[in-house]
Amino acid sequence: MRQYKLSITLAALTAVVISACAPTAVGGGSGGTAGGGPSVELAIVGFAVPKAANDAAQKAFAKTEQGKGTTWTTSYGASGDQSRAVESGLEADYVHFSLEGDVTRLVDAGIVSSEWNSGEHRGIVSDSVVVLVVRDGNPKNITGWDDLLRNDVKIVTPNPGSSGSARWNILAAYGSVLAKGGGKQAAEEYLRKFFGNVAALPGSGRDATTAFTSGTGDVLISYENEAILARQNGEDFDYVVPDSTLLIENPAAVTRDADPAASRYLEFVLSDQGQKIFASKGFRPVRSTVTVGTVEGANDPSSPFPQPRTLQTIAGTFGGWQSVNDEFFSESGIVTRVQSEAGKQ
Repeated sequence: MRQYKLSITLAALTAVVISACAPTAVGGGSGGTAGGGPSVELAIVGFAVPKAANDAAQKAFAKTEQGKGTTWTTSYGASGDQSRAVESGLEADYVHFSLEGDVTRLVDAGIVSSEWNSGEHRGIVSDSVVVLVVRDGNPKNITGWDDLLRNDVKIVTPNPGSSGSARWNILAAYGSVLAKGGGKQAAEEYLRKFFGNVAALPGSGRDATTAFTSGTGDVLISYENEAILARQNGEDFDYVVPDSTLLIENPAAVTRDADPAASRYLEFVLSDQGQKIFASKGFRPVRSTVTVGTVEGANDPSSPFPQPRTLQTIAGTFGGWQSVNDEFFSESGIVTRVQSEAGKQ
């Protein structure tokens, strides 16, 4: 069992919406390339968590031959809200969301090609894992999922009925029972007790973080990359990487009408250089060829991404998002039913 010292700022753990009305400072400037060529302005729409990584990658991309002259307008916020905004007409050349379903919504709307996830990495550009964030010094000695069922432990997590990213948390908790050899009935019973210990079930990740940082609960279910980035920003909490956890896989795609520079940016993000930049902000590389090097903010900067004993995946453990949504989050799904029984909707 591994325990890590971290620092979590509210800004790093919550959704921040950046206006899409004007170019950001990242890119190659608005007056053309150094060689006199035209500039290209791209619009990125995404969920808030990877903003720091995208900002850094965009600056590096602008220094390459393929990215010269590129500037960006940006809009970041809750993943589902951002996806629906693009569906409703918000301009986007490149989208980066929390859940696969937020991209497939745009496929169904004809905005993104159905082939968006046909490549080597299946459309995934950033990885992380679910972790347990605890108070400084871990006064309740929380070391894993079983501890969350103790009578003296209160949980804060966003509501999976309204927050897409919260679904990673609940599936990781459910999967921890499967990882120990338990069946679906035992895993469902775990969730029943889990929800019984929930002190706050806010509608979004931002609200959940606000509740925890304001003093509610003993543990916040969160993400490794946010913990690392937060430590880089200097506030003290602890977090635990459980022996069993879930691989978080965040998708990105280029829209059908995007400038070709958006596809070049996607290629850059997936390159060794791009993935090393993402790693520097706390994300696990999606490419095995990446030499991560030192990552500031990790507990062991020289070995920042420890391998959990059991690392489950949506596809391998749960059969993919379509099966997950039907089995767990539909009107008659397991999580929907358990929440209702617990009166925690």
